[in-house]
Formats: sequence, C-alpha cells, structure tokens
Amino acid sequence: MRRGDRLFEVIEILRRAKAPISAQAIGAELGVTKRTVYRDVAALIGQGVPINGEAGVGYVLEPGFHMPPLMLTPDEIEAVMLGSLWAQTRGEPELALAAEKLITKLEAVAPERYRISFLEPVVSVEPVNPPKEVLGASSIRLAIRRRKKIALTYADHFGQKTSRVIWPIMLGYRDTSRIIAAWCELREGFRYFRTERIVKAEVLDVPIPRRMDLLRAELRDATNAARKRYENGL
Repeated sequence: MRRGDRLFEVIEILRRAKAPISAQAIGAELGVTKRTVYRDVAALIGQGVPINGEAGVGYVLEPGFHMPPLMLTPDEIEAVMLGSLWAQTRGEPELALAAEKLITKLEAVAPERYRISFLEPVVSVEPVNPPKEVLGASSIRLAIRRRKKIALTYADHFGQKTSRVIWPIMLGYRDTSRIIAAWCELREGFRYFRTERIVKAEVLDVPIPRRMDLLRAELRDATNAARKRYENGL
C-alpha cells in the first residue's frame, strides 16, 4: 500500500472508531508496525489533521473533520453501486431517484480513472416487483423522521383486521416487501407490520412522545431477548 493511501486509511479507521484506538490496533488492520503508525499519525498531525493521542489510551479524530469523497477505493465504489442499484430496484420511486442522484454526484467528483466504475459497474441486482401499498414507503420514512404516529387498519396472516395506532421506529426493506418496526398502542409492545397487509392508513399530526434513539435501543433489547428465548426453546 502506498503511503498516501495508508494515510487516508488511518483517517478512515479513526473516523469509524467509537472510542480511542491504539497504534497497535491500527497497525494490525493495515498490516504495518506500531512505529509506522506513529510516523503516519505524526505526518497527518503535521498536515493539520486534528488527531489527539495519549500514551496507553489511543488516538481520537476530533469531530467535524471532513474529507472530500475523492479517495474512494474500487471496493468502496462497488459497495456504493451495489447499494444504489438495490435501492433503485427495491425502493419506492423517491428513494430510487435519490440513489440515482447520489451516483451522479459521486461520479462527478471521482478521479477520472474510477469513473468507468460508475458508468459500467461490475455488480448488478435483479429487478423485482414492488409491493402494493396503501401507505407509501416515502410517507412512512417521513413519519419516522418527523416522529409522527400512524393510524392503520391491519390484516393478519388469516385476514383478520384490527385498528391500531403505532409509533413507527424503523422501515425494513426486503426483496418484495417492507416491514415497519413500531410500538403498538393496542398491544402495548413492539410489533412488526408488513406494509402490504395494511388495509388503511393515515399519518397523524400527533407526535411520538418518546425519543427515537431510546425507542430504537429498547427495540433492539426486546428483539435480542426474544431471540434468546427462541434459541433456548422458551
């Protein structure tokens, strides 16, 4: 790996780290010695990159540091293309258009030698038929962003209908369906709703009375607890 590429990778490792990371850990990921990491970090600091470090603790990249998306690697470009193609074939029209615009923006700022990767990608995704929905995925995503409740009539696997008011938390995309993870006021618990089984729906002008990050954390805890019960045969 060229030194310039390695310096960029050091920044990316620090950017991803959720806590101070040691020179040894950085070196292990890059396949270089701690001494090399020390030299690289010193060079980055000398170039004005805001890295703080403390012996025995590790390095931290100060928040707010940005780099232009000009140093994308071929693997990163292909990952972006794969995700974009998936969104264009599985997402609703608004999300598909956003994915197309994203690729156009990245292509415009990418180095010349990498632009062919956007024009003729080496990855592909097979198209599928989108689900039939009475409440579009874009409206659901907007309700989540604005923290609004949704009133809906839902048909279960047997076709039995119930009226619910839910607090939408996340929208999961599958090949031929979408699933809302939400707190259900009727069941007083977290539930999952397949969008194609929603018979009637309306986004209410009523705010969700909880912080979204706390709801998502509680959802993860509830999901993990349910998985453990299933694995233990309970």
